[in-house]
Amino acid sequence: MAERQSLRFLLLYALAAAGGAVAYVPFLTILLPVRVQGMGGGEDEVSILAYAAFAGAIAASLANVGFGWLSDRTGARRPWIIAGMILSGVMLVSMREAQNGRSLIALIVLWQIALNMMLAPLAAWAGDCVPDQQKGMLGGLLSFSPALGALSGALVTWPDLAGADTRLILVALSVFAMVIPILAFGRPRSMTHLMVSNPVSQARPRVQRKQVASMWLARLLVQIAEATLFAYLLYWLQSIEDGFGDNEAATIFAAVLSISVPLAMIAGRWSDRIDRPLRPLVICAGLGSVGLLIMAIAVDLVSAVAGYVVFGLAIGVFLSLHTSQTLRILPRPGTRGRDLGIFNLTNTMPSLVMPWLTIALVPTFGFGALFLLLAALAMTACALLLAIEGLAA
Repeated sequence: MAERQSLRFLLLYALAAAGGAVAYVPFLTILLPVRVQGMGGGEDEVSILAYAAFAGAIAASLANVGFGWLSDRTGARRPWIIAGMILSGVMLVSMREAQNGRSLIALIVLWQIALNMMLAPLAAWAGDCVPDQQKGMLGGLLSFSPALGALSGALVTWPDLAGADTRLILVALSVFAMVIPILAFGRPRSMTHLMVSNPVSQARPRVQRKQVASMWLARLLVQIAEATLFAYLLYWLQSIEDGFGDNEAATIFAAVLSISVPLAMIAGRWSDRIDRPLRPLVICAGLGSVGLLIMAIAVDLVSAVAGYVVFGLAIGVFLSLHTSQTLRILPRPGTRGRDLGIFNLTNTMPSLVMPWLTIALVPTFGFGALFLLLAALAMTACALLLAIEGLAA
């Protein structure tokens, strides 16, 4: 029986990965907009947020590839994780010193660079330590990351708990508390076979390249659909039923996110047992497309919410498991960090694509047309994964 990684390392790694989500989710979704509103001075809040999102996404994309490559070249992940954790915490707390839009955007760019100094080698570390037969389980554990990221936003903004500046400190301390345990106590078992290229992959380089490209494109297509729904869910539900509030939308989103966690863990363990790592991804991409089709034809709130629940659960499981299974198909361990940085572009590029799709379709054809297009993207992802599952067999 092939050697397995310790459960302690897997659990501590999942905690650290969730710490990565805590590092940016509450700030980008809640604390940053509140800080921009509090700056005043007659500056255009929407423009500041837009420029901050764009500049931050570019910085994050480049830094993730760069620090992933550097951790490959140095052959060490921990020093980069430690340095990134400390520097990103310092930069986050420094946001309270920003007096105008320009200084805030500059700090956000520096913060994104420091944050990805931590995130890129942390992601690659899993590829160094977790064998293929446990990658489904790893994906299930990684599903906690978005849920804890969202929960941390609710906790740090608890009424009367802390002021705006103190919230930044609380987030930084939370990240330290979640990442430090794996650095101090992780002690992963050595997996030397994960640090050499797979001879089967070397014998079939064209097949390997096709698998990598298909996995990348499939995630990009699904992420475009997910990002669009994240941005416009409330507007769409309000177009179906007048008076639908933001609290109701947030409750639905949180419920879907919470339920997707045990589903991802079950699906991940199932894929490990049957040795079909891509099977849950194929099923979830297909179900995501079905959910979007239901949303496209929804005429009342019940059918609209039902469609979103199908979509949200399927895509939540998909994204968690795709992250871990990507480690399986990357061709060269020596460039694992860099290659994961390239895969990370699928998380940032949708923000540049999604607004134009919405502007082109919704004003003229309505949300139904947009959801039909997104359903086609999800089904294309399903077909891509189905094809490479056949190549891997």
